[in-house]
Amino acid sequence: MRSKIIIANWKLNGNWSFNEEFASALSKGLKEIDLKDRQIVICPPNVYLQQMNGLLLEKSIFLGGQDLSDELSGAFTGETSGAMLKDFGCRYVLVGHSERRERHFETLDVIVKKAVNAISAGITPVVCVGETSEQRQNGMMKEVLSEQIQSLVTGMGDQIDAVVLAYEPVWAIGTGETATLEQAQEAHQWLRSEIEKVNPAIAQKLPIIYGGSVKAGNAAELLQVADIDGLLVGGASLVPHEFLSICLAGL
Repeated sequence: MRSKIIIANWKLNGNWSFNEEFASALSKGLKEIDLKDRQIVICPPNVYLQQMNGLLLEKSIFLGGQDLSDELSGAFTGETSGAMLKDFGCRYVLVGHSERRERHFETLDVIVKKAVNAISAGITPVVCVGETSEQRQNGMMKEVLSEQIQSLVTGMGDQIDAVVLAYEPVWAIGTGETATLEQAQEAHQWLRSEIEKVNPAIAQKLPIIYGGSVKAGNAAELLQVADIDGLLVGGASLVPHEFLSICLAGL
Protein backbone atom coordinates (compact mmCIF):
# COMPACT_ATOMS: atom_id res chain seq x y z
CA MET A 1 0.00 0.00 0.00
CA ARG A 2 1.33 3.45 -0.95
CA SER A 3 1.98 5.85 1.93
CA LYS A 4 0.46 9.34 2.03
CA ILE A 5 2.58 12.46 1.55
CA ILE A 6 1.38 15.91 2.61
CA ILE A 7 3.51 18.76 1.24
CA ALA A 8 3.34 22.42 2.28
CA ASN A 9 4.49 24.79 -0.46
CA TRP A 10 4.97 28.18 1.17
CA LYS A 11 5.98 29.85 -2.10
CA LEU A 12 7.22 33.43 -1.48
CA ASN A 13 5.98 33.62 2.10
CA GLY A 14 7.29 33.32 5.62
CA ASN A 15 9.62 35.21 7.93
CA TRP A 16 11.78 34.39 10.93
CA SER A 17 9.10 34.79 13.60
CA PHE A 18 6.32 33.18 11.56
CA ASN A 19 8.54 30.18 10.86
CA GLU A 20 9.17 29.69 14.58
CA GLU A 21 5.47 29.92 15.42
CA PHE A 22 4.50 27.56 12.60
CA ALA A 23 7.11 24.94 13.48
CA SER A 24 6.15 25.07 17.15
CA ALA A 25 2.42 24.67 16.41
CA LEU A 26 3.03 21.82 13.98
CA SER A 27 5.41 19.94 16.25
CA LYS A 28 3.05 20.25 19.23
CA GLY A 29 0.06 19.24 17.14
CA LEU A 30 1.75 16.12 15.80
CA LYS A 31 3.53 15.09 19.00
CA GLU A 32 2.74 11.53 20.02
CA ILE A 33 0.26 11.14 17.14
CA ASP A 34 0.66 7.98 15.10
CA LEU A 35 0.87 9.17 11.51
CA LYS A 36 1.28 5.56 10.38
CA ASP A 37 2.93 5.73 6.94
CA ARG A 38 2.12 9.41 6.42
CA GLN A 39 4.96 11.88 5.74
CA ILE A 40 4.74 15.65 6.18
CA VAL A 41 7.00 17.87 4.06
CA ILE A 42 7.54 21.62 4.52
CA CYS A 43 8.90 23.60 1.54
CA PRO A 44 9.84 27.10 2.76
CA PRO A 45 11.83 29.64 0.74
CA ASN A 46 15.45 28.50 0.47
CA VAL A 47 16.74 31.25 2.77
CA TYR A 48 14.81 29.68 5.67
CA LEU A 49 15.85 26.06 5.15
CA GLN A 50 18.57 26.14 7.80
CA GLN A 51 16.24 27.73 10.35
CA MET A 52 13.45 25.26 9.67
CA ASN A 53 15.86 22.33 9.78
CA GLY A 54 16.62 23.27 13.38
CA LEU A 55 12.98 23.77 14.32
CA LEU A 56 11.26 20.69 12.93
CA LEU A 57 11.89 18.05 15.56
CA GLU A 58 9.23 15.46 14.79
CA LYS A 59 10.57 12.41 12.93
CA SER A 60 7.61 12.45 10.54
CA ILE A 61 8.30 16.01 9.28
CA PHE A 62 10.76 16.55 6.44
CA LEU A 63 12.16 19.53 4.59
CA GLY A 64 11.79 20.21 0.90
CA GLY A 65 13.04 22.80 -1.55
CA GLN A 66 10.72 24.71 -3.86
CA ASP A 67 13.03 24.38 -6.86
CA LEU A 68 16.58 23.46 -7.86
CA SER A 69 18.94 24.24 -10.69
CA ASP A 70 19.22 22.16 -13.82
CA GLU A 71 22.98 22.68 -13.43
CA LEU A 72 25.21 20.96 -10.91
CA SER A 73 27.63 23.84 -10.24
CA GLY A 74 29.40 26.71 -11.95
CA ALA A 75 28.82 30.31 -13.05
CA PHE A 76 25.04 30.33 -12.66
CA THR A 77 24.14 33.35 -10.53
CA GLY A 78 21.14 32.90 -8.26
CA GLU A 79 20.86 29.13 -8.72
CA THR A 80 20.69 26.45 -6.02
CA SER A 81 21.89 22.93 -6.69
CA GLY A 82 20.47 19.68 -5.40
CA ALA A 83 23.65 19.06 -3.42
CA MET A 84 23.17 22.41 -1.65
CA LEU A 85 19.59 21.55 -0.76
CA LYS A 86 20.80 18.21 0.57
CA ASP A 87 23.30 20.03 2.80
CA PHE A 88 20.40 21.93 4.38
CA GLY A 89 18.55 18.73 5.20
CA CYS A 90 16.12 18.54 2.27
CA ARG A 91 14.61 15.15 1.51
CA TYR A 92 12.31 16.43 -1.24
CA VAL A 93 12.23 19.19 -3.85
CA LEU A 94 9.44 20.52 -6.06
CA VAL A 95 10.21 20.33 -9.76
CA GLY A 96 8.29 21.93 -12.63
CA HIS A 97 5.60 23.66 -10.57
CA SER A 98 3.17 25.44 -12.91
CA GLU A 99 4.28 28.81 -11.56
CA ARG A 100 7.84 27.98 -12.57
CA ARG A 101 6.72 26.79 -16.00
CA GLU A 102 4.60 29.88 -16.62
CA ARG A 103 6.79 32.60 -15.13
CA HIS A 104 10.22 31.13 -15.91
CA PHE A 105 9.36 29.28 -19.12
CA GLU A 106 10.64 25.93 -17.91
CA THR A 107 10.46 23.35 -20.67
CA LEU A 108 9.82 19.64 -20.29
CA ASP A 109 13.51 18.97 -21.00
CA VAL A 110 14.57 21.33 -18.19
CA ILE A 111 12.11 19.68 -15.80
CA VAL A 112 13.52 16.25 -16.60
CA LYS A 113 17.07 17.50 -16.07
CA LYS A 114 16.12 18.98 -12.70
CA ALA A 115 14.47 15.74 -11.61
CA VAL A 116 17.56 13.74 -12.56
CA ASN A 117 19.80 16.21 -10.70
CA ALA A 118 17.65 15.88 -7.59
CA ILE A 119 17.90 12.10 -7.63
CA SER A 120 21.67 12.33 -8.15
CA ALA A 121 21.86 14.49 -5.02
CA GLY A 122 19.85 11.97 -3.00
CA ILE A 123 16.65 14.03 -2.97
CA THR A 124 13.20 12.91 -4.09
CA PRO A 125 11.84 15.15 -6.86
CA VAL A 126 8.15 15.99 -6.65
CA VAL A 127 7.43 16.53 -10.33
CA CYS A 128 4.37 18.67 -11.03
CA VAL A 129 2.14 18.01 -14.04
CA GLY A 130 -1.22 19.41 -15.04
CA GLU A 131 -3.36 21.17 -17.59
CA THR A 132 -4.64 24.73 -17.91
CA SER A 133 -8.31 25.70 -17.95
CA GLU A 134 -8.18 26.26 -21.70
CA GLN A 135 -6.62 22.85 -22.31
CA ARG A 136 -9.26 21.12 -20.17
CA GLN A 137 -12.12 23.00 -21.86
CA ASN A 138 -10.75 21.94 -25.24
CA GLY A 139 -10.71 18.29 -24.18
CA MET A 140 -6.90 18.14 -24.15
CA MET A 141 -6.31 17.02 -20.55
CA LYS A 142 -5.19 13.50 -21.44
CA GLU A 143 -3.09 14.71 -24.35
CA VAL A 144 -1.29 17.27 -22.17
CA LEU A 145 -0.71 14.85 -19.29
CA SER A 146 0.47 12.14 -21.68
CA GLU A 147 3.05 14.51 -23.20
CA GLN A 148 4.35 15.47 -19.77
CA ILE A 149 4.57 11.85 -18.60
CA GLN A 150 6.21 10.67 -21.80
CA SER A 151 8.93 13.30 -21.43
CA LEU A 152 9.67 11.95 -17.94
CA VAL A 153 9.64 8.33 -19.03
CA THR A 154 11.86 9.04 -22.03
CA GLY A 155 14.27 11.30 -20.20
CA MET A 156 14.50 9.38 -16.91
CA GLY A 157 13.96 5.73 -17.78
CA ASP A 158 13.77 3.57 -14.65
CA GLN A 159 14.77 6.58 -12.54
CA ILE A 160 11.11 7.58 -12.60
CA ASP A 161 10.83 4.97 -9.86
CA ALA A 162 12.36 7.56 -7.50
CA VAL A 163 9.85 10.32 -8.35
CA VAL A 164 6.71 11.58 -6.65
CA LEU A 165 4.18 12.92 -9.17
CA ALA A 166 2.02 15.88 -8.25
CA TYR A 167 -1.09 16.43 -10.36
CA GLU A 168 -1.92 20.12 -10.15
CA PRO A 169 -4.74 21.27 -12.42
CA VAL A 170 -3.44 24.76 -13.20
CA TRP A 171 -6.99 26.11 -13.24
CA ALA A 172 -7.42 25.14 -9.57
CA ILE A 173 -4.23 26.68 -8.15
CA GLY A 174 -4.92 29.70 -5.97
CA THR A 175 -8.40 30.09 -7.46
CA GLY A 176 -10.39 28.49 -4.67
CA GLU A 177 -11.70 26.03 -7.25
CA THR A 178 -10.91 22.39 -6.57
CA ALA A 179 -11.22 19.52 -9.00
CA THR A 180 -14.17 17.30 -8.18
CA LEU A 181 -13.33 13.91 -6.76
CA GLU A 182 -14.26 12.39 -10.10
CA GLN A 183 -12.02 14.81 -12.03
CA ALA A 184 -9.12 14.19 -9.66
CA GLN A 185 -9.47 10.40 -9.85
CA GLU A 186 -9.75 10.49 -13.63
CA ALA A 187 -6.50 12.44 -13.93
CA HIS A 188 -4.61 10.36 -11.36
CA GLN A 189 -5.80 7.12 -12.89
CA TRP A 190 -4.79 8.33 -16.35
CA LEU A 191 -1.31 9.26 -15.14
CA ARG A 192 -0.87 5.86 -13.53
CA SER A 193 -2.10 4.09 -16.66
CA GLU A 194 0.41 5.99 -18.79
CA ILE A 195 3.28 4.81 -16.61
CA GLU A 196 1.82 1.32 -16.49
CA LYS A 197 2.27 1.07 -20.25
CA VAL A 198 6.03 1.30 -19.66
CA ASN A 199 6.46 -0.40 -16.28
CA PRO A 200 3.44 -1.85 -14.43
CA ALA A 201 5.43 -2.46 -11.23
CA ILE A 202 6.58 1.16 -10.98
CA ALA A 203 3.09 2.41 -11.82
CA GLN A 204 1.55 0.59 -8.86
CA LYS A 205 3.96 1.92 -6.26
CA LEU A 206 4.56 5.43 -7.65
CA PRO A 207 3.02 8.09 -5.36
CA ILE A 208 0.75 10.55 -7.19
CA ILE A 209 -0.43 13.45 -5.05
CA TYR A 210 -3.03 16.15 -5.73
CA GLY A 211 -2.54 19.92 -5.58
CA GLY A 212 -5.08 22.62 -6.32
CA SER A 213 -6.84 24.72 -3.64
CA VAL A 214 -6.47 21.99 -1.01
CA LYS A 215 -7.87 22.99 2.37
CA ALA A 216 -8.95 21.43 5.64
CA GLY A 217 -12.52 21.14 4.40
CA ASN A 218 -11.72 18.92 1.42
CA ALA A 219 -8.52 17.11 2.47
CA ALA A 220 -10.15 14.02 3.97
CA GLU A 221 -12.35 13.27 0.97
CA LEU A 222 -9.48 13.84 -1.46
CA LEU A 223 -7.29 11.41 0.47
CA GLN A 224 -10.00 8.76 0.21
CA VAL A 225 -9.82 8.78 -3.60
CA ALA A 226 -8.23 5.53 -4.80
CA ASP A 227 -5.31 6.93 -6.79
CA ILE A 228 -4.57 10.02 -4.67
CA ASP A 229 -1.53 9.36 -2.48
CA GLY A 230 -1.22 12.72 -0.80
CA LEU A 231 -1.69 16.45 -1.13
CA LEU A 232 0.34 19.45 -2.29
CA VAL A 233 -0.92 22.38 -0.23
CA GLY A 234 -0.43 26.05 -1.10
CA GLY A 235 -2.21 28.88 0.75
CA ALA A 236 -3.69 26.65 3.45
CA SER A 237 -0.18 25.55 4.45
CA LEU A 238 0.45 29.06 5.81
CA VAL A 239 -2.28 28.72 8.44
CA PRO A 240 -0.83 26.42 11.15
CA HIS A 241 -4.11 25.04 12.54
CA GLU A 242 -5.52 24.46 9.05
CA PHE A 243 -2.40 22.74 7.79
CA LEU A 244 -2.35 20.58 10.92
CA SER A 245 -5.94 19.54 10.17
CA ILE A 246 -4.90 18.62 6.63
CA CYS A 247 -1.99 16.56 7.96
CA LEU A 248 -4.35 14.61 10.21
CA ALA A 249 -7.22 14.31 7.71
CA GLY A 250 -8.57 10.81 7.43
CA LEU A 251 -6.49 9.31 10.23
